[in-house]
Amino acid sequence: MVRAVTLSERAQAGRSEHGAPPLRRISDRELMTMLSAIMALTALAIDLLLPAFDEIRASFGISDQSNQVSQVITVFFFGLAVSQLVWGPLADRFGRKPILYVGIAVYVAGAVGSALAPGLVWLLLFRFLWGVGAAGARVIATAIVRDAFEGTRMAEAMSQIMAVFVLVPVIAPAIGSGIIAVLPWRSIFWFCVIWAGLVVLWSRRLPETLDPRHRRPLQFRSVVAGFGYVARNRTTAYYTLTTLFLQGVFISYIGSSERIISEVFDREDQFPYIFGAVAVLFGAGALVNGRIVGRIGITRLVHVALGLVLVLSVTLLGLTLLSDGQPEFWVFMPLLGLMLGLFMLLMPNLNTAALEPMGELAGTASSVTGAARIAGGSVLGGVVNTVIDDTVTPFAFALVVFVGLAIVSTWWAERDAAAVLPA
Repeated sequence: MVRAVTLSERAQAGRSEHGAPPLRRISDRELMTMLSAIMALTALAIDLLLPAFDEIRASFGISDQSNQVSQVITVFFFGLAVSQLVWGPLADRFGRKPILYVGIAVYVAGAVGSALAPGLVWLLLFRFLWGVGAAGARVIATAIVRDAFEGTRMAEAMSQIMAVFVLVPVIAPAIGSGIIAVLPWRSIFWFCVIWAGLVVLWSRRLPETLDPRHRRPLQFRSVVAGFGYVARNRTTAYYTLTTLFLQGVFISYIGSSERIISEVFDREDQFPYIFGAVAVLFGAGALVNGRIVGRIGITRLVHVALGLVLVLSVTLLGLTLLSDGQPEFWVFMPLLGLMLGLFMLLMPNLNTAALEPMGELAGTASSVTGAARIAGGSVLGGVVNTVIDDTVTPFAFALVVFVGLAIVSTWWAERDAAAVLPA
């Protein structure tokens, strides 16, 4: 078994036999907290804004029935998706810290531009830029974990910083509601700018974690060849397609949750708490997955979870059709929350299955599959969000269609698998 190696141990070791410079001493606890703050940049940019949709409509003269505002979520995810293919190679060439600061600079530029945007079109353009910057911070945080830890400690560290995406959606809508209760809605953007500034100041204590021996030149042909290899592997491609459809469900929910909860169920004042309660179920799903995947196995757990998600999605559609698009809140939302919680038994395991055949190309494969998943999911989710009306019918139909397509692509992946997955 590979022994876990931590940043502190590497710092204490000083110069290696190859002459690599020692890492400045920083405790593992501080490192993990710092990386969590960096990862929170993305979550805050998404979830803080959700309670402000009505204010955005009013500010830009958009009809209360319009779905245009949900595009501020969709375009952010687009920026987050496409730029992942760029940040990784840059970080491998120039180091983690310089690219982290470049990413945060782009993040701040997008946030400031959004705060000053005179209309919805400008807001969408700057939200795309904001997503590009957020992707840089996200990629660097993940790369630092790979640099600083090995073995089981790396897996534990990755789980800790990913937990931020569970915690932040629980509290961010409430923070956003509190901000717009006393300040203009654009103050939400300035809050993100302040957070980014604090992260920059704190990260000055962060050592450069990329070993100079591991710096890679930017070679266009090599990068493109790696991308092509990933795309041609049928197992990786089909499992990625599965995650793309599930990501479409997730982005549909993020973009339409404010309108569904506030207008369809007439619970506008309760939106932050309802959204947070669903996020808690994501956390529960993550905890359950970590405890049982080793005993059940990836393939079996994916089959069970997909079956349950299909049953729940069909049930939600049936409830919707029987109630003319306005089902009982206390039945529909708990079932929806349970279904979304099951995604945490799917997404991590499907990502693992997609990367299984990649071997030494795991880094390139991670960038390609991540970009494809988020970009494709943004397209699907964006389409659904544009057709949401005063019922949940379009959303419920989309759930069944996307889950059904996910099951089909999983079947294709297993049929064409080039390697046997962990049982």
